[in-house]
Amino acid sequence: MQPRFPDVNAGWQSPIQAVVTPMNGKFRLVFDLTEVKPHEFVQYGLGCLETLALRGDECAKESRERMRIVVAGGDGTVGWVLGSLGELHKLNREPIPPVAIIPLGTGNDLSRSFGWGGTFPFAWKSAVKRTLHRASVCPISRLDSWHLLVSMPSGEVVDAPHSLRSTEECALDQGLEIEGELPPKTNCYEGVFYNYFSIGMDAQVAYGFHHLRNEKPYLAQGPISNKLIYSGYSCTQGWFLTPCISDPSLRGLKNILRMHIKRVNCSEWEQIPVPKSVRAVVALNLHSYGSGRNPWGNLKPEYLEKRGFVEAHADDGLLEIFGLKQGWHASFVMVELISAKHIAQAAAIRLEIRGGEWKDAYMQMDGEPWKQPMNKEYSTFVEIRRVPFQSLMVNGD
Repeated sequence: MQPRFPDVNAGWQSPIQAVVTPMNGKFRLVFDLTEVKPHEFVQYGLGCLETLALRGDECAKESRERMRIVVAGGDGTVGWVLGSLGELHKLNREPIPPVAIIPLGTGNDLSRSFGWGGTFPFAWKSAVKRTLHRASVCPISRLDSWHLLVSMPSGEVVDAPHSLRSTEECALDQGLEIEGELPPKTNCYEGVFYNYFSIGMDAQVAYGFHHLRNEKPYLAQGPISNKLIYSGYSCTQGWFLTPCISDPSLRGLKNILRMHIKRVNCSEWEQIPVPKSVRAVVALNLHSYGSGRNPWGNLKPEYLEKRGFVEAHADDGLLEIFGLKQGWHASFVMVELISAKHIAQAAAIRLEIRGGEWKDAYMQMDGEPWKQPMNKEYSTFVEIRRVPFQSLMVNGD
């Protein structure tokens, strides 16, 4: 069927493709995201219920207030929906529907973090029924989201992902000394991530893998083949051969990166040294990274106290910053034989990236990588701050 939802702002009708299915006395409205984008559902679907509720329809009012959303897809799809729902905060259109997950991606770290598992059963019909029931009765948890701003000398990000868009607003914190030179003209990009941001070799490997998959899609037919190709590709990028190579593009991030952080309840920036051997720096929001790994580790209370850390949670307003040295170190971290190189916990992060002999840096957030052009004369800045509102997640545990 094709229900027609009114646009509460423009007052005209817009058709949205949907399927309505009855189950246990309740109705489930199913949208195909290839046909109906999340922002269209927020604008028209929720707008319809809100308009009817304002006209005195008690059923529409109750449906709007008690609505829960189940997203079938990977972390990118879930983040896409969460970002669209986040617009409701800005428009004061509350309550915000909480989100449950049917994991259909490769890593599914958001799904794992909130108790929905890393894969979906082959017996999907019965599993869908169980998931819908759990989604309607399980408790609600909160999830921090993080705003990322990139300010660069005039130019463009190469192959910018969907989650990173150009912006005219570029309000960097001016109360911090810089090491390089400020460019006379800048281009700015912004985005939001829920799981992690990283810079360095891991993002370079991810960038190469995405290009390979786009050029030869027949190689990537599912999660298992994706992981095999990803592992093989990482072996060809110098990730395991650092001591044997003198190319400056394969040396530690210390050569190009200057890091400042703000600690929780602190307004002052603090410079944090980047360890000499680190070739990838990751700012992590969840416990789950790289298909269910926990590189930060389950740290003992005495170690937390010694380092000035607190126990990590997805809603604590903090990012855990750690480093990966090279492929061998990353491999041992991923199989959880050791923890990553702990660097800091931060409520905000400021990175200054200097070009020098480097032509490009590689970055990624929530698995979407891009190539960041470098400039020998001027610095590029990345600033990360917590979004003031939290997303609501249905906790499947």
